[in-house]
Amino acid sequence: MNKTLLGVRALMSVPKDNPGLVKAQYIALARQLPMMYFILLVNTLMLAGTHFAVAPRWLVVYCPAIMTLFGVIRAVEWFRTRERTRSPAQMLTALKRTNMLAPFVAVAFTAWSLALFPYGDGYTQAHVAFYMAITVIGCIFCMMHLLPAALATTAVVNTAFVVFFASTNIITFVATAIDVLLVSIAMLVILKAQYADFTRLVNMQAQTAKLSEENLHLANQDSLTGLANRRQFFSRLDTQLSRACEQQTRLAVGLIDLDGFKPVNDLYGHSVGDRLLYQVGQRLTGLLDEGVHLARLGGDEFALIITQAMSDGQLRAFGEKICASLREPFLLVDIPIQISGSLGIATFPDQASSPTQVYEYADYALYQSKRHRPGTVCLFSAAHRQQLNREGLTEQALRRADLATEFHVVFQPIVDIHRSQTVAFEALARWESPELGNVPPGEFIPIAERVGMVNRLTVPLLREALDTAASWPAGMRLSFNLSAHDCGSQDAAQQIVELIKRSPFDPARLDLEITETAAIQDLPQTQRTISRLRELGCGISLDDFGTGYSSLSHIHALSLTKLKVDRTFVTAIDVDPASFKIVKSLIALCQDMQLECIVEGVETANELGALKKLGCTWAQGYLFAKPMPACDIRAWLEGERLARAQVV
Repeated sequence: MNKTLLGVRALMSVPKDNPGLVKAQYIALARQLPMMYFILLVNTLMLAGTHFAVAPRWLVVYCPAIMTLFGVIRAVEWFRTRERTRSPAQMLTALKRTNMLAPFVAVAFTAWSLALFPYGDGYTQAHVAFYMAITVIGCIFCMMHLLPAALATTAVVNTAFVVFFASTNIITFVATAIDVLLVSIAMLVILKAQYADFTRLVNMQAQTAKLSEENLHLANQDSLTGLANRRQFFSRLDTQLSRACEQQTRLAVGLIDLDGFKPVNDLYGHSVGDRLLYQVGQRLTGLLDEGVHLARLGGDEFALIITQAMSDGQLRAFGEKICASLREPFLLVDIPIQISGSLGIATFPDQASSPTQVYEYADYALYQSKRHRPGTVCLFSAAHRQQLNREGLTEQALRRADLATEFHVVFQPIVDIHRSQTVAFEALARWESPELGNVPPGEFIPIAERVGMVNRLTVPLLREALDTAASWPAGMRLSFNLSAHDCGSQDAAQQIVELIKRSPFDPARLDLEITETAAIQDLPQTQRTISRLRELGCGISLDDFGTGYSSLSHIHALSLTKLKVDRTFVTAIDVDPASFKIVKSLIALCQDMQLECIVEGVETANELGALKKLGCTWAQGYLFAKPMPACDIRAWLEGERLARAQVV
């Protein structure tokens, strides 16, 4: 019994625990109830008109007037809801009010119509029956999406209709009552089935919308860190930039790239690398407020959208705070893992004018940070824009360049500082552009590497250097720089090997220099390349040692023969105790690992004196000679021979 009562109560109540269904019911009723009231009121006025001459004034004038006023108010109220946005609570309240009023309205109109039945002839009485039977069907179907109201109206009107007309003992009306009863039963069955289909459709749409929302969330979320991904970052950047334009506010974009992540990933495995990226995301999130949006773009690169109108000084301080946080150790394995993060920031609208431009400027600032001061913040400036424009011109000129005629090599001596004798020459690339003039290697080589043209330079320049060195005195060595692409590409390595094999120069007198960055970008492929070059008899030098992120294990794995100490450690070595100790340690390291050591960038006699005290053997720099064309080498060597002869 209790279950039956609960079932009836649930059937006759508005489903308040289903917001999607409530909204769908509300929208349907807002479209259908004004029509229902129109039908009801027109039929009511027509029924009152047919009884105007025979029924009392209160039945044919006052009652219809009150019912018409009520109907017009309700119709207008529902019609106006289509023009206003309602909250879920307001929709539910409107449905409950309609559900509550439905039986009272049905009782009122039913009682009024039955009150008219005794007046008039058989035609007017038949009109009453027709009014009740047909009008209620129209009203019921207009309320079919609110099942409790439709059921209540059906129960009130049709019960009264069947009982009243069956009790008249007039065979026509008794038959009509039976017809209406059968129609009512059919209507209830159809109504319930239609409502079930309607409810099922609404629920399916809600499930589909939920799945779509979940898929959209997954499509915009980085699965590893839980942060926004690249897609959401650029979508949000477009939105925030549009808002900044409307509100005339400043916006900044920051790009973070982790320094030293790849060696951690290689040494400890991808699982530790993934955990490290997750912890980086968590640490960065803890530093940010509501005005900063964080995303992971992929790999070890993260991005920031800073919507607060910070000054350049505030942005720089904010960036330094982030970089300092990333330098703090991460506890993932038995020992703390130490990395850092480089950050580039660009601002809108003072520096950039579009989403693409502000992102590219931030990327350029990041590149400058990683190139010059890894682990720090760099704010894109007007000077950077000029430099970027210069690089754009350089890139275009490089793409159009005739490599055979515009590029050549010059040679800088590498000297045995104890014997004051040249033991080798390093071949250095030079570019004389007809459009730009002499372009420094520091400008065109990074661009050539970035646009994938550096491998097109290596082979012709190495060929020129080998052909030049073939005429040098016996024992004189040649040093030549390889790019990261040369080491990391199997095809590029094959071209270099074939070129060395065909050259008349003895490969045993050739030293090929690689940078730390090239060594760790693709360590397995670099190992294979070095192995093939070592089989030819070539020496392998690690250039700019101490400025990158390679470890001693990488040095051992690469089968090196030489280390070149970067000039940043040599400058003012005679007065800087820190530089003195660093170079001393590097020279000792080379001795312990049985590697030859070459110190770059020697420019003063005091620096040379300090290196001699440390036991350095080979050095190069402007103190000895600037890079010279091939035609000057013979004279240089002859001058050295004469100088030694005079000393003797």
